[in-house]
Amino acid sequence: MELDALPDGVLVAAADGVVSEVNTTLERLLGSSRSDLVGKHLADVLVLDDKQGNSWYACHRPYEGFANRTRIAEGSWYTPDGTELLVTATLERLRPRGAVQRVVMCIRNGRARAAKDRTRSDLVATVAHELRSPLTGVKGFTATLLRKWDRFSDDQRKLMLETIDNDANRLSRLITELLDAARIDSGRLTLRPRPIRLAETVQGVLDSISAGTGQPLAVDEEGDVATIWADPDRVAQLVTNVVENAMRHGRGAARISVRRPRDDRDGAVLVVEDDGPGIPPEMRSRIFTRFWKSGERGGSGLGLYIVRGIVEGHHGEVGIGDADGGGARVTVWLPVNQPEILDAQ
Repeated sequence: MELDALPDGVLVAAADGVVSEVNTTLERLLGSSRSDLVGKHLADVLVLDDKQGNSWYACHRPYEGFANRTRIAEGSWYTPDGTELLVTATLERLRPRGAVQRVVMCIRNGRARAAKDRTRSDLVATVAHELRSPLTGVKGFTATLLRKWDRFSDDQRKLMLETIDNDANRLSRLITELLDAARIDSGRLTLRPRPIRLAETVQGVLDSISAGTGQPLAVDEEGDVATIWADPDRVAQLVTNVVENAMRHGRGAARISVRRPRDDRDGAVLVVEDDGPGIPPEMRSRIFTRFWKSGERGGSGLGLYIVRGIVEGHHGEVGIGDADGGGARVTVWLPVNQPEILDAQ
């Protein structure tokens, strides 16, 4: 049966309430064979109760109730052995307010939703923690200034306001990262590609980082690297995250180079190395996930997740390996991505 290919349990009952079709997933969920289910009334087959002991069939009365119903919303119901199942149903009628001709039910295990709920709760807790740290600084300094303004000198006030400004910038950046992560999750990351020289874009980012840290940084361009079509703002964001991550975990040092791919692929390759402890091989599959952190100097945990989203949005690849000096090496390949309309000219 085609129904057997579906991952969720499916049950079909006719106008008289007799079950006519089930799939193998439903057999497994209910712990019964097809021969024990087909041909029996729906009320006898679907022995599911809520936490108060009310049965699904008695509560919803699919063949009775409101004559304009066409769907029964998903809800949690339990088998006699306590397994949670998520049940929804469609009520098919030949005409509006007509009699129900067929009930089609979809049933799935509740563990998937429980896992999703736990993931959502962990996400909310992590976001709240990340936002609370800079917000606590902003709140503390502003409250102190409001209460004791006259007790501080101009230099002290300036220092406190600068701290507030830095924390506000940190909050703004974190919110931007959260929004970008949400766009990546939903497949709505916007890219506006145009021809760029990767080495020039990278050097522009390094100049900005150097101005803030006082540490000179330069990109080493190896050979004649092809022009690529990419979103310059997103590429700059990518480079910023990778380089700052390298400096954070590499004792402030980072080596940056741009070169041609060393295989048959086109495009350009960005390589960023640090002098830190490196990433163990068993951990490398996790560093591009949301909120992954390593060491005591971890940032928000979103930087490399956003890097992967930007790279994949450009149909490129990003990977992690060992640097020659023992630290980590992040390698980003971005293809040329030249628009087809230009190829035809």
